[in-house]
Amino acid sequence: MSERRRLPLEGLTVVAVEQAVAAPLATRHLADLGARVIKVERPGRGDFARDYDTTVLGQSSHFVWLNRSKESIALDLKSEDGLRTFERLLARADVLVQNLAPGALDRMGLTAAALRERFPRLVAVGISGYGTSGPYRDKKAYDLLVQCEAGVVALTGTPDAPSKTGIPVADIAAGMYAYAGVLAALVERSTTGEGQVVEVSMLDALVEWAGYALYFTGYGGAQPPRSGAHHAAIAPYGPHRAGDGHQVFLGVQNDREWRAFCALVLEEPDLADDPRFATNSDRVAHRDELTAATERAFAGLTADEVVERLERARVANARLRDVAEVLGHPQLAARDRWREVATPAGPVRALRPPTVSDREARMDPVPAVGEHTAQVLAWLDAQDGAG
Repeated sequence: MSERRRLPLEGLTVVAVEQAVAAPLATRHLADLGARVIKVERPGRGDFARDYDTTVLGQSSHFVWLNRSKESIALDLKSEDGLRTFERLLARADVLVQNLAPGALDRMGLTAAALRERFPRLVAVGISGYGTSGPYRDKKAYDLLVQCEAGVVALTGTPDAPSKTGIPVADIAAGMYAYAGVLAALVERSTTGEGQVVEVSMLDALVEWAGYALYFTGYGGAQPPRSGAHHAAIAPYGPHRAGDGHQVFLGVQNDREWRAFCALVLEEPDLADDPRFATNSDRVAHRDELTAATERAFAGLTADEVVERLERARVANARLRDVAEVLGHPQLAARDRWREVATPAGPVRALRPPTVSDREARMDPVPAVGEHTAQVLAWLDAQDGAG
């Protein structure tokens, strides 16, 4: 058997003072790459995401998703002993990731300036709802609320009913930018020897993700209309009903695909030059007529037959899957995307990280609250004794 290849972040220590989704997502990705992540939790209940639900063998689905491969240490940061231990951790850490309330670190005496002075090699990343300045600095920020402030709810749903997304995109966006910020700061530290303080806000992250809509609105005079599962600016793009009542989702991105769609899928090549549909803008303006023409052509076909035509024409398509079907998705199975991860209540299935390389990602157990407190404290004592 060949020797396991070293993961890129092995040897790095990350201290995480984190709750909920955004910061835990960032640090779990760091752990996937081999970093040692020491998760600081409140004594007793720990990260409040542990109590979101009990669906995974009696544990929270959010927590199990976001916290594998971490060590949990229970610390009361409002106590002198807890704060002293936290500072000892920072002295040995490469990275701090935290999503405490704005000003919480300042009240501990750990301002940005103090962090730079006391721990000059530390990369300190803070995640907040709206940033550390401005009129919204102290405003509470949960995923849905940031989606509202970022315009995402106004862009999502049907013309009659705005909607939030089905996953916590504001948290995920902030977590991914924090993850990238850590990696970039570590690269810079490798040449300068100096750490830095990095700030990520959920609002900034999600507004960036809404980028095309900002340009569309700012220069077009009106925001993209809510269009359900259709695309606000591209047609045909979205669900179309076949003759057997099932829906097929398809997307046409350019003129070549449009002509192939008309000739090989609809079997109406002359439709490609119909003035109502000649350009993408024309097709968007006449979306209802185009959908009606498409579904007339599909009326004598099953959904499987429509997909076969779309594949032959090399027009992008998909079948609508519910989450249970995704768990058994043939593509995920064929690519060996599933592993088993231990939790305090037993093993669970977990997806391998999306970034694929010739190294097997680290996928160690999900910790119980304070499971590693004694171990981490003993490590600190040993480090202090050696130093």
